[in-house]
Amino acid sequence: MALVRFFAAAEEAAGATQLTIAAPHLAALRETLRARHPALATILPKCAVLVDGARLDDAAPLPDQAVVDVLPPFAGG
Repeated sequence: MALVRFFAAAEEAAGATQLTIAAPHLAALRETLRARHPALATILPKCAVLVDGARLDDAAPLPDQAVVDVLPPFAGG
């Protein structure tokens, strides 16, 4: 199972700072997130999604005990 951590607007849309979700690959994880948290549907495509600190292709398998960070775009300065 993957630990999914949400930040900023993604946290607000998910209604949680983190969730644990079972998914075989990143595409399935994204679909599960959209199904369970419809507010994520509009923001998720704009987010950077890192698996254990790296960007993976949606077809890549999720490692067991992966940490997935969902980072919406944000401005800084």
